[in-house]
Amino acid sequence: MEVETSGEKEGGARLPLSEVVSDCVKRWFKDTLKEAKAGDVNMQVLVGQMYYSGYGVPRDAQKGRIWITRASRIRSSVWKVSDKRPGYNASDSDSDEIKDNSEGSKHS
Repeated sequence: MEVETSGEKEGGARLPLSEVVSDCVKRWFKDTLKEAKAGDVNMQVLVGQMYYSGYGVPRDAQKGRIWITRASRIRSSVWKVSDKRPGYNASDSDSDEIKDNSEGSKHS
């Protein structure tokens, strides 16, 4: 049995780069979903973003909202990144939330 190498089919024929990338993205989604189901909040956000954008999985805004809602129970700032590209880090927005809260307390 011949081992498939990156970008090659059995028998030596080369796969188009788009197929290789598509396969990688699908595997990334599956790995991310596994971690999200295990409770990793960052991966829950990423799964939500992937569903919203159809990245590695058929686009499904409802499933995206479900995953973002699950993550928001722990970190409310995730709604700020729900419509961002997959991989946009929810913690990128946490500093905005902290800044907003501290400014609000100064005016109290």
